[in-house]
Amino acid sequence: MTRMKELLEKLNAANHAYYNENQEIISNMEYDALYDELISLEEETGVQLAGSPARKVGYEVVSGLAKAPHEIPMLSLDKTKDPQALVAFLEEQKGLLSWKLDGLTIVLKYENGELTQALTRGNGHVGEDVTHNAKVFANIPLTVSHKSTFILRGEAVISIADFNAINENDEYKNPRNLCSGAVRQLNSETAAKRRVLFFAFGLVASEITFEKKSKQLEWLAGQGFEVAEYEFVTASDVETILAKFKAAAPSSPLMSDGLVLTYDDIVYSESLGTTSKFPKDSLAFKWDDELAETTVVEIEWNTSRTGLVNPVAVFMPVEIEGTQVSRASLHNVSILRSLELCRGDKISVYKANMIIPQVAENLSRKLSNRADMFIIPLVCPVCGGGTEIIGDPETLYCTNPSCGAQQLRALSHFVSRDALNISGLSEQTLEKFIAKGFVSDFMDLFKLKQFEDEILQMEGFGKKSYGKLIQSIKTAKDVPLANFIYSLGIRHVGLANAKLLCSYFKSADAIANASKNDNYLEILSEIKGFGEAISHSLHSFFSHENNRKLYEAALNTLHIQSSIMDGDGVLDGLTFVITGDVIRFKNRSELQAFVESNGGRCSGSVSAKTSFLINNDALSSSAKNKKAMQLNIPILTEGDFLARFFENSTK
Repeated sequence: MTRMKELLEKLNAANHAYYNENQEIISNMEYDALYDELISLEEETGVQLAGSPARKVGYEVVSGLAKAPHEIPMLSLDKTKDPQALVAFLEEQKGLLSWKLDGLTIVLKYENGELTQALTRGNGHVGEDVTHNAKVFANIPLTVSHKSTFILRGEAVISIADFNAINENDEYKNPRNLCSGAVRQLNSETAAKRRVLFFAFGLVASEITFEKKSKQLEWLAGQGFEVAEYEFVTASDVETILAKFKAAAPSSPLMSDGLVLTYDDIVYSESLGTTSKFPKDSLAFKWDDELAETTVVEIEWNTSRTGLVNPVAVFMPVEIEGTQVSRASLHNVSILRSLELCRGDKISVYKANMIIPQVAENLSRKLSNRADMFIIPLVCPVCGGGTEIIGDPETLYCTNPSCGAQQLRALSHFVSRDALNISGLSEQTLEKFIAKGFVSDFMDLFKLKQFEDEILQMEGFGKKSYGKLIQSIKTAKDVPLANFIYSLGIRHVGLANAKLLCSYFKSADAIANASKNDNYLEILSEIKGFGEAISHSLHSFFSHENNRKLYEAALNTLHIQSSIMDGDGVLDGLTFVITGDVIRFKNRSELQAFVESNGGRCSGSVSAKTSFLINNDALSSSAKNKKAMQLNIPILTEGDFLARFFENSTK
């Protein structure tokens, strides 16, 4: 029983990190081993502890996204690594064997031919509403020919090629983490930039009846969905086709963590029912990782564009899954420390999902002399600036925002929509400007006119596009204080925290002056909602001389407008939730800014603390409307809202 409790704690901590924080604190291999051990002990003792991952489905939803119930609950899949289990599963039935894509499961709902809702798995009963992000997936149909309501499930993924292009400095552990981070953002710009793809694997509700699951998939393909690749199998050939999939896995354009076998006959499937956690008509087959032993040569450190400094294990070349491997990212300081690596240690390595090299175990860990363990660098390997360890799991960051590795990311963030909103400066254009020496920090963007002749000779630039760029830069000089603070890219300071900071200090000068005080950390701790991590990041940013110079130069160049009320705004003390299309404002972001500029607060989900829900379709049956009605929270159209609080508004 003691061991079961230990396993439960480790597995639930790993699940929380994986699903809610997009981090892996243990490898897939280690997780599977611990999970299998727990299941074995539960069967042996006949006891299943509360919170057992053998009973739980998905994860508890803790993000800031709106929540909504699944109309049809989602279950997990039972799994095996034994090919013979697939033979026994099929018996006399025909099955479909398909890739088990390693991404984020998404449930889509279409009504009257339009995509109306997209939910994550969540805990199987309640998911996060990511409709805004699903609408920018690279391959999803926003409208379909079928006008009656239907619901389907599929997997949101990022291709391995796109992952490798984004992940030059090993900042992300795998495509699944990168995809999850993109899909579960409040801002859909990230999902669009990362080219999230969607592959359908099942129709779960429709007025059309099908006898075969394969016919369902054909119908979905006819509606414009890309369908996960599958093969028909029987008990006599399933092992042969499994081997075919496995041989193709290392060169597949998409990451998979195995295969899924399901019966083709829908009536037969429905007759089997479910367990408390698994449907009985499907079975997951997990890849059996191929382990190889080798020797550690060195630990290299790479600085990413976000300032993250990642350790990479370099070892003697070894063949795994048919290719030579000599490097594996360790991703963060916590993983490096847990492995207790020293030069010359014997380690076992494998390819996660048969593609991404990982260190499985330090086989020399028990040696008595661990004095030669690799140390954490005190300076950035790119710029020589100082480093600091932050968070749990522990991650190493370069503290110098002028670091060459961070330059492109910092500039891209500075010009983004919620920052200075400078159009015409894509990441590719910024990269060219940096290479030509036109810009090295964000203040150089306001001096681009001196390079007019050179820019006009660049591919993609004519007089018209150049003129638009210069005008956009000129317009961007008029910027609200909170958007300016957000544009600086201070770690942990998103737009919401920037607004809290500005509400407290009231002006850019006050923020600059306060940061010079010795008790700055103590001052920041007085801001409601500011924890240690946020305060530490702000203190670290303003303690850097180069940051202070750039900040003061910006104050002399930009026209920074404080849109923060002094606590006596019309909406002071009220919390609003905004949903649906808006008419009198450009978009919901503008309406949110208007609310906040008048002292109100905006939230992403309806709760007992919500004062008003703003929805132009006040009679809709949306989840937010239903929740507001249940809690007796007033629902206002934009007209109602403006009439109630701003009788003389010109909006």
